[in-house]
Amino acid sequence: MDETYTDAHLKDVLTRTKVVAVVGVSTNPVRPSYYVARYLSLKGYTVIPLNPVYAGETLFGRTVVGDFADIEAPVDMVDIFRRSDAVPPIVDAAMTQLPHLKTIWMQIGVTHADAAAKARAAGLTVIQNRCPKIEYQRLFGELRMGGFNTGIISSRL
Repeated sequence: MDETYTDAHLKDVLTRTKVVAVVGVSTNPVRPSYYVARYLSLKGYTVIPLNPVYAGETLFGRTVVGDFADIEAPVDMVDIFRRSDAVPPIVDAAMTQLPHLKTIWMQIGVTHADAAAKARAAGLTVIQNRCPKIEYQRLFGELRMGGFNTGIISSRL
């Protein structure tokens, strides 16, 4: 399932989001979950790494937590790096334990229609099968449509 999201909608989500809990983050720098979380932290987001396997370790200057209950900051967005079949309990826990939550974001290849519908019914924004790093780079001028960084600063498109 590939939903269509307008650029304005994606940009709004990325602009209003300040604190992101990254579920399934890895401490391995070649894993997408690591470099996406690192990129978001370098762009000024407060990234809370969440993975029970690495709980207590440090990533991007923050302690990895094992559960949403271990998070003290008000989380705006949950970014899910888990298989689609693992999504429902993650969404349920996030909605129960994160009172300030505004967005559920599922990474490329991750979708779950029922969990998405449940989150939307609760008033949350849901984005599926997209990457916030890629969308940020595309929408804020770091990438061309082909997905590569030109390295050239230009006023032409």
